[in-house]
Amino acid sequence: MRAKADIVRDCFKAYNTKNRTMIESLLADDLRFTSPYDDAIDRVVYFERCWPNAGRIREHVVEEIMEEGDRAFVTYKCVTNEGKTFRNTEFFTFEGDKVKTIHVFFGETYIDGKFVAQES
Repeated sequence: MRAKADIVRDCFKAYNTKNRTMIESLLADDLRFTSPYDDAIDRVVYFERCWPNAGRIREHVVEEIMEEGDRAFVTYKCVTNEGKTFRNTEFFTFEGDKVKTIHVFFGETYIDGKFVAQES
């Protein structure tokens, strides 16, 4: 079995390289994805709703991964094509070498180095 941290890194590599085949190979068929915008959406909806964002992201920079058993937290900085940066944390669970669930927690946002308050 692969280290969960390596699988997480590969997920972000897939986004950075816009490689849908790669991300598809990493996600379980019964994936559930949750964020402030999505409530346990399935794999089909994930690819409809979330994958297109790969085109607007210049880079994901993984800053920290904490792995324990079949779970991992990752914190990363994201840079959009327009230069907006934000930091998120995601909680992954795994079934074998496949990502079973992802929960996204949004962090702060900056434009040109200045903090931008998010609307509620």
